[in-house]
Amino acid sequence: MREPLETGAGERILVVGPSWVGDMVMAQSLFMTLKARYPGCRIGVMAPAWSLPILERMAEVDEGVALDVGHGEFGWHTRHRVARSLRGRFDRAIVLPRSWKSALVPFLARIPRRTGFTGEQRYGLLNDRRRLDKAVLDQTVKRFVALGLPVEKAEKGSFPIPRPHLAVDADNLAELRRVHELSTRPAIGMMPGAEYGPAKQWPLAHFRALAESLVAEGFEVRVLGGPKDNEAGDAIAGEVEHAHNLCGRTRLADAVDLLADCRQVVTNDSGLMHVAAAAGTRVHALYGSSSPVFTPPLTETAEIHTLALACSPCFARTCPLGHTRCLTELSPERLLAALLGAEQRLTVEE
Repeated sequence: MREPLETGAGERILVVGPSWVGDMVMAQSLFMTLKARYPGCRIGVMAPAWSLPILERMAEVDEGVALDVGHGEFGWHTRHRVARSLRGRFDRAIVLPRSWKSALVPFLARIPRRTGFTGEQRYGLLNDRRRLDKAVLDQTVKRFVALGLPVEKAEKGSFPIPRPHLAVDADNLAELRRVHELSTRPAIGMMPGAEYGPAKQWPLAHFRALAESLVAEGFEVRVLGGPKDNEAGDAIAGEVEHAHNLCGRTRLADAVDLLADCRQVVTNDSGLMHVAAAAGTRVHALYGSSSPVFTPPLTETAEIHTLALACSPCFARTCPLGHTRCLTELSPERLLAALLGAEQRLTVEE
């Protein structure tokens, strides 16, 4: 990790970060905005310990502060301990989540200015409260960036959104290629997971068919995800030559390097989709129950695949109608054609 924040080195800003991979990547747009707007500021990010390796790949973050409190857990003693360790070290706090608990540590740490959107009766915890106009701030990343801007500018909603960019560790990538016996074939990444629920997940049989076709076309396939995705990875890559199930076998920081090394990726609307975009890889994003308007991959080289049925986006965890046609009718053949077409364009550009 980088050295702790130093006093007197410009404005010291603590950002209370989100608890999801994709949201943490999108939060980098805020960090970039703060560094550009307030030259010399120092940024600390308080977040779950799992996210610290991602923060280390962000040049704008000077310190990561681990807050190890599980989902749904209040964790008073942990919050109080972390707050004591932060007293006197920050001039300002920006609280990205809208929960009551997320605003507690900056209050207990006695940080003078505490900014966040109103919500969950946080009036006593925040002293720079912002009204959230969801029609104007219609994307998650816009809401994050808005909290780093003056109210009059933020409320207009027409401000630049810097695109996240995660640094790549070439030495770590070389070691990963050796350990996992990856080939010299051009690689395509696949991310079959989506923490929110099955209504965001393309069928595994579709991923499998696409993987087999890509291998036949001369590609290597890398399936990435967490330990929960291991069975899905086996269903996609099992017994397919040049297909590797890396789910649960790599760290989050490793995923940055492995995805940056891929020519393209096919992914559900998930945290790793945002990691791939920030790593500079061309993204083919599959949208079913969710909307590419609200949480798009923040890259110019993304292709959105959605059927835009009358029943979608429904934002449900499971399909209310029981058929998930918004994803099952997105065919592997469509994705293969898109990948091969993009590959031809990439080859010409190179």
